[in-house]
Amino acid sequence: MLNKTNYRLVFVLLLSMIFIEACKETRTDDPEIKAYIESLIKERKEKNYNLQFDLSSPFNRDTTIIFSPLNYYEPNPDFIFKSKLFKYDVQDTVAVLGTKGETRPAVRLGFLELKKDNTVHRINVYQSFSRTGEPYYSIWFTDRTTGKDTYGVGRYLDFELNDHPEFVYTIDFNKAYNPYCAYSSLFTCPIPRVEDYIDMEIEAGEKNFH
Repeated sequence: MLNKTNYRLVFVLLLSMIFIEACKETRTDDPEIKAYIESLIKERKEKNYNLQFDLSSPFNRDTTIIFSPLNYYEPNPDFIFKSKLFKYDVQDTVAVLGTKGETRPAVRLGFLELKKDNTVHRINVYQSFSRTGEPYYSIWFTDRTTGKDTYGVGRYLDFELNDHPEFVYTIDFNKAYNPYCAYSSLFTCPIPRVEDYIDMEIEAGEKNFH
């Protein structure tokens, strides 16, 4: 039988659960968050459509694989961060290994700060160059979900550099995606380096393909 102390404990736990659920409902009803979630779902539907029908899609270039809708975590605003880009004093060119064993050069440009649960994590931004010499910027990472719920090589985030040094970027892991090599072995992709590991469970964005 429950004594008075246990009854009080159960009562406190029930109140806590009710409070948490109430907070969730408030956030879901927030017009800004609701609009964001609707926009994110629309983006995911458009990506599925493009992967299925675009001639440059891996599912159309590799006839051995069959398209099926991508898997995602539920939209989660807790995995949206704000940060300036902190450029390294020395921007080293590093060799990044590809999934087919090749290496490619990339400049370690700087890092962004992700503040969560009283801990500050860093994520690198890399600069590469196209065949025509145009620079482009990449973020790739692994985390505690890698090789479990998410692709074993790692996931990517798009990044567009802003020239203003004080510009504050939005880092939205709900938009983290798998590279094409997650769907087809015809493709090769950069493997996140050891320092690109983020020591938390990023339960947002794309999950393992079927």
